[in-house]
Amino acid sequence: MRSSPIVSTLLPRRRTRRALAVVLLAGSALVGATALTGATALVDAQSPAPANAAIQGTAGPQSFADVVQAVSPAVVNIAVTRTREIGAPDGSEAIPPQFRNGPFQEFFRRHFGPEAMPPRRAPQERQGAGSGFVVDPDGYIVTNHHVIAGADSITVTLQDGRVLDARLVGTDPRTDLALIRVEADAALPFVAFGSSEDTRIGDWVIAVGNPFGLGGTVTAGILSARGRDLNAGPFDDFLQIDAPINRGNSGGPTFNADGEVIGVNSAIYSPNGGSVGIGFAIPSEIAEPVISQLRTDGTVTRGWIGVQIQTITPTIAQSLGLEQAEGALVADVVAGGPAEAAGLAVGDIILRFGGQAVTEMRDLPRIVAGFGDGDRAEVDLLRNGRQQTVDLTVGTQPRGPDVASAQTESEPADPAPPVLGLELRPAPDGNGIIVAAVDPAGPAAQAGLRVGDRITQAGQEPITTPADLAASVQAAEQAERPAILVLVEREGRRQFIAVPFAQA
Repeated sequence: MRSSPIVSTLLPRRRTRRALAVVLLAGSALVGATALTGATALVDAQSPAPANAAIQGTAGPQSFADVVQAVSPAVVNIAVTRTREIGAPDGSEAIPPQFRNGPFQEFFRRHFGPEAMPPRRAPQERQGAGSGFVVDPDGYIVTNHHVIAGADSITVTLQDGRVLDARLVGTDPRTDLALIRVEADAALPFVAFGSSEDTRIGDWVIAVGNPFGLGGTVTAGILSARGRDLNAGPFDDFLQIDAPINRGNSGGPTFNADGEVIGVNSAIYSPNGGSVGIGFAIPSEIAEPVISQLRTDGTVTRGWIGVQIQTITPTIAQSLGLEQAEGALVADVVAGGPAEAAGLAVGDIILRFGGQAVTEMRDLPRIVAGFGDGDRAEVDLLRNGRQQTVDLTVGTQPRGPDVASAQTESEPADPAPPVLGLELRPAPDGNGIIVAAVDPAGPAAQAGLRVGDRITQAGQEPITTPADLAASVQAAEQAERPAILVLVEREGRRQFIAVPFAQA
C-alpha cells in the first residue's frame, strides 16, 4: 500500500525525503503525459518559457548548527551605564508632557513644582544593553553608535562568561557604527566581514545577539530587500532581513550561510516594540571601511564636494523636460568649496561621479564619501539640457559650514502669474523675489511654497522681478511642460520645487 502524503511526513527524515522525491517525480510524469495528450496544441513551441521554468527545487539547510557553533564565540553582550540628573531646576519635570506649554502648565507648576518637590535629586545611573562582535583577536569589537553613545562605562560579556571592561576607540554617528576594545589574557575568537553585495535577496541569513538582555540568541531568516532608506542619515542603504531581531540585538552581526558578517543589526520596524519580521542591518560594504578608519584614526573622514542636493521627482523631471527622474539636482553650491572651484552651478544635474552612476540622489553622498582628500574625479552632469564633464578635486567637509539666511521686509506685493496662485514682491537686495501671499487652493500651495520664501530661479534662469517669473512660466507653457521649476531659499537652505500650472 502506498503511503499518503500525510503518512509520509511522519516517517524518519531519510525516508521522508525519498517519499517526497517520489511524489515530485510522479507529478512530473503526470505533467509530461498531459503535454503529450493535447497540451501541445495550446502552447506555441516558440513562446517564451515562464520565469520559474528553469528553477530547480532546492531545500534550505537542514541545520545552521555548524555555522552557529563556529561564529557564536565571537558575538558578545554589551552593557553600558549612563549617569543622568533627575529633576529640573524649575520643577518642570513634574509637569506631564501633554500639559507643558499649555493652559494647565501653571497649575502643575504651582502644585507639583519646586514648592512641592525638590528641584533636583541626586544623579541616578541608567543601564543599557546591546550586542557586538569581535573582528580582531586583539579585542576590537564592532557595535552600534547608539548602543554606547553617552556611556560612562562599557562592559563586555563573552560567551564563556568572562566580563571585561571596554574602552571606546571611535564612533561614527552618521552610519551608527562604533568600535570598542577590551584587554584579554589571550587572543579572542573573531569573525570576518563578507560581501553583502554578493548576498542575493532570498538567501539565508542568521542573526546572533542579546535580545531583551537574554544573552546569546540565534535567529534565522532571509535577506528580504536591500537599499532601504530609513531617513536616518545621508548614508542610509540598509539591508532588510526577516530573521527576528529585537531590542538588544543592536550592534550584533548578520551572517550569511558561510558564517561571514554581511551586516550590523541596527534597527527594526515595530508597531508594538517587538519583532514583526522587518529588521534592518548596515551592509558590510559600508561598515567595513568605517571600522577600518575608526581603528586607525579613531574618527572617520569622508570626501566632500560642497553642494546641497535634492531628489529629482517625476514632477521636477517633467519641468526640466527629462525623460527619466534620475540623478542628483544641485540646489546650492558652497562658496569656496570643491564644487564651486570645478565650475558646478545651481541647477546642474549630476549623473555620474568618478565613473559611478548616480541613479538616485542618495547615491551621490555615498559615492563621494569613498573618495579621499585631494582625489580627482570626473563629474558627468546635465546643464540646461546639455551633457558635459568637469574635473573636480575632492576635499574634506569642514566642521561648521556657514549658511546664509534670507531676510524679508514689508513691501508692496506684485501680482504673479495667476496660474501659480502667488503674490510676489522684489527682494530688497535685488536677489530674487519674495512670496508675499499664497492662494491656499492654488498650485504653489500644493507644491509647498510658503509666505516668506525667496525665489531666485525659474526655469533654471535667475529672476529678480515677478515679470521674470511670468516670462519663465510663459516659456514653459510654450514648451508644453506641465510645471515650472523654481529655486526657493527658506531658512538658509535652498531647494528646487516644481510648481504645476493650474488647469483651466
